[in-house]
Amino acid sequence: MASSSKKTKPRQASVAKKKIPSRTPVTLGDWLKHAIARYKETNAALGQVATNAHDEALYLLLRTLALPLDSKPSVLKRKLSTGEVMAVENVLARRLDLHMPAAYITREAFLGEYRFYVDERVIIPRSYFLEIIPQQLNAWLPDPTKVKRVVDVCTGSGCLAILLAHHFPSAKVDAIDLSPDALDVARMNVRNHKLTRRLTLHESDVFDAVPKVKYDVILSNPPYEPSAHCKALPPEFHHEPLMALDGGKDGLDIIRKLLRQARDRLQPHGVVLIEVGGLQEAMDREFKALDLYWMHTADGCNCVCLIQAGRLRAWKG
Repeated sequence: MASSSKKTKPRQASVAKKKIPSRTPVTLGDWLKHAIARYKETNAALGQVATNAHDEALYLLLRTLALPLDSKPSVLKRKLSTGEVMAVENVLARRLDLHMPAAYITREAFLGEYRFYVDERVIIPRSYFLEIIPQQLNAWLPDPTKVKRVVDVCTGSGCLAILLAHHFPSAKVDAIDLSPDALDVARMNVRNHKLTRRLTLHESDVFDAVPKVKYDVILSNPPYEPSAHCKALPPEFHHEPLMALDGGKDGLDIIRKLLRQARDRLQPHGVVLIEVGGLQEAMDREFKALDLYWMHTADGCNCVCLIQAGRLRAWKG
C-alpha cells in the first residue's frame, strides 16, 4: 500500500531502475545505426548481398528511400518523413524479423558493375568468377580474341553467362539450367543486357539436352553444398531454391556428371572452371588424377579449380 509520507531515497531508487527509452531515429544516419543494432540482435546472416551489416543496411535504406547508391556521406543527415519511416520499418521487419534476403526485397543483385534481376526462383548471385574471369581466365587460352564458344552450366539467373558474354564480345554463349523457373529469370537478364542474339538458354540436366558442340571455356558454379549442410544453413539461405544449393550427399553429384560430360565438349585448347566452395579437399581426393589447379582469389579462399582439355580427356573417371 502506498505511503503518504515523503521518502526521497526510495523514490530516487525507483527512478534509477526505470529504463530510459532510446531516442527514436530521426535522420538516415540514426536509422542506419538502429538497423545495424537490429542486425546483431536478430542474428541476421550475411554473405548473400554484403559481408557486413553496415553495408547491407545502408544499401537497403538507400534503395527503400529511392536514393542513389553512390550518395555522398551528407545524405546521412537527411530527416525522414512519416511515410519514409513506415517504409523503412517495413523493410527492416521483412529483412530482420522474417530473415528475407535483401536481394529478394529489392529484386536486384550486383556482380561488379553489372546489375541483375533476382527473385526467389534463383540463388542470389555471388561468385569468385567475378574476379577470375577478368583477371585470370585469358592467361589459360592461346588467344582470347579468338574464343568462339563458351558455356555456363547451372546458370541460375544467367549472371555468369552474361559476364562471359561481356568478357568475350565475339563469342557465342550457352547457359544451362535444369530449372525452368530459373531460366525465366535468366531470360529477363539476358534481355536486359541486350544479349539475346549471342546468348542461348538451354533447359537441361548438365549437357543431356544440349546440342553437341565444342567449347573454348566451360564454366560452372554448381550446387555443391552437401545435403546435410543445406538443412543447417541460416534461415536466410532457406529462402533460396534448394535445387540451386544441394549437391547431393557429399556435394559432388553434379560436379561428377559435369566433368564426365565435359571431356567430349572441349576444344583441344579448352578449359573447365568450377567453383566449389569448401570442397577443395574432397575434390582433390575424388579427382586426384586430374591434378586440379586452384585459382588464386583475393581473400585466399582459392575455391575455383581449373582443368585443361588434355588432362580431362586422359582421365579414366
